[in-house]
Amino acid sequence: MRFDEAYSGNVFIKSHPSYEESSVVLYGMPMDWTVSYRPGSRFGPARIREVSIGLEEYSAYLDRELEEVKYFDAGDIPLPFGNPQRSIDMIEDYIDQLLADGKIPFGMGGEHLVSWPVMKAVAKKNPDLAIIHMDAHTDLREEYEGEPLSHSTPIRKIAEHIGPENVYSFGIRSGMKEEFQWAKENGMHISKFEVLEPLKEILPKLEGRPVYVTIDIDVLDPAHAPGTGTVDCGGITSKELLASIHAIAHSGVNVVGADLVEVAPIYDPSEQTANTASKLIREMLLGWVK
Repeated sequence: MRFDEAYSGNVFIKSHPSYEESSVVLYGMPMDWTVSYRPGSRFGPARIREVSIGLEEYSAYLDRELEEVKYFDAGDIPLPFGNPQRSIDMIEDYIDQLLADGKIPFGMGGEHLVSWPVMKAVAKKNPDLAIIHMDAHTDLREEYEGEPLSHSTPIRKIAEHIGPENVYSFGIRSGMKEEFQWAKENGMHISKFEVLEPLKEILPKLEGRPVYVTIDIDVLDPAHAPGTGTVDCGGITSKELLASIHAIAHSGVNVVGADLVEVAPIYDPSEQTANTASKLIREMLLGWVK
């Protein structure tokens, strides 16, 4: 991969022109090869960039402007259509290079399976890594219909890789009974339905540790984010998700990487979901990059 030239397509608002001078790299993972319901999240990163032009560069929540954070939008990783294993390998190699260059990876999905190789790469660099996971779904299956490479498996994969006790899931409201049982029996933290208050209780325990944050847009109620592959009613509000991002920003955790996944623009002609996602990314950049 080459990072010495700015991405030639649309870039996220206020992207810095220099890879070398930037501390954060924003990139897309346009993959939806393993989804079990509705495809379309491979178009998420491009649309999030496009609608970001409507954002204010200033955050009234954090009293910071985007120009205060040097981040480089590297565009999308050119993933091979329909080939999950090759795509995962390419993503891991990509993140390995970013980390070797001292960059903080901020990804946009794509289905949630794309988070697995990123978290795996970040764990190599940070042995004491903890995961904060916000989602409607447990994503703790070993396989789906006999396929271990599935968007329903990334959290199980990283939990087995770094230890279930280092994984903290919030907002969960859907999953197999066996998934919840596995988490309970193996010491993994799951907060059902809510995010903000249980997150506030956990953050002091993670103070000083490297943390990777993965957010599935379907943690939001479909009323706030209808443009996603697997909608699930009973979710949190966009206001609560913003407050949760800010809680992390004001905590003592060290965010060493993050992603926002599962935006599928085709299911939301109002573009509410893509616009929400772009604002969330702005707050993540301003709040988590010191």
